[in-house]
Amino acid sequence: MHKSFLLPLFAACLFVAPVQGAERVPKGLIGEWALTTPTDEAAWISIRETNGAPHVRVMWAVGNVREMQNPVVRNGELSFTMRQRRNKKTKELLSSNALAVRLLDGGLHGVHRKTVAGQRSEASFTGKRLPPMPPKPDLGKIRFGEPIQLFNRKDLSGWKVRRAHKKMGWSAKNGELVNETPKTDFSAYGEYANLMTEQTFEDFRLHIEFKIEAQRNSGIYLRGMYEAQVVDRDSRMQGISGIGAIFGRIAPSKNAGNPPGEWNTYDITLVDRHVTVVLNGEKVVDNHPVEGPTGGALLSDVTQPGPIYLQGDHTSVRYRNIVLTPVVN
Repeated sequence: MHKSFLLPLFAACLFVAPVQGAERVPKGLIGEWALTTPTDEAAWISIRETNGAPHVRVMWAVGNVREMQNPVVRNGELSFTMRQRRNKKTKELLSSNALAVRLLDGGLHGVHRKTVAGQRSEASFTGKRLPPMPPKPDLGKIRFGEPIQLFNRKDLSGWKVRRAHKKMGWSAKNGELVNETPKTDFSAYGEYANLMTEQTFEDFRLHIEFKIEAQRNSGIYLRGMYEAQVVDRDSRMQGISGIGAIFGRIAPSKNAGNPPGEWNTYDITLVDRHVTVVLNGEKVVDNHPVEGPTGGALLSDVTQPGPIYLQGDHTSVRYRNIVLTPVVN
């Protein structure tokens, strides 16, 4: 979970009055797209029309999904500013991040335009169209295979770090998978490594236990894509950013977390892009669709398998009893 959780998330479309003579969004752009940023981080965009005007939501690398203000279509290109920072006194533009996307050869092609201290740069990217959300699965009819012990309680066999240049905070201690870092804030990036399984998975049921101290934070990414939030129950992050949440996407029905420093248990089922979260024996998310990836994801293509991915670049945390039971056809 990341610092930008304070940014607003709008789950419903806002009313936008159509502008007379304004260009319409090209039909081929409408839908959801998996993007890979120029820095090789996952991103996602949803493009719709509301009353003839473009309605755009973006998840770019880290942070929550954000609704873009005042997107414009000109000559078939949809453009908008993601973030802008100005000097509070002089109003001078200090930095800006903007995107422009269009259809090219049946696919999405875009440009990321960045301005920092007057220096401008551009980098191109592409997008893959994502399929519509499947119907809600009948979990009573789902067949599960044999459980897989992802952590052997002795060492890090079956696990690897994402970026080898990061500092290593992970180890096996007393039957627990332990991450130790000196970091105490909730900023988006850190010097320490995130950890992921060597195996990748599609649909499954995951049992995992975690212990987190007060005002500390980590996360469990399902298929490397959807973050089940790991914070203490009394954290300043609550609701859609709190324990039991699929971070920035789905709020839990209640805070069922245990006090800081005590073990918590997640039993999470992911089937057909729908997720059920049971926290400490209480169902807090019930077979709910997950529209797209969450901030910090490894990948945004919802059709692809992915690993179990643990945040280690945040603060110290402990995990144990990590068992995944895959869905079988």
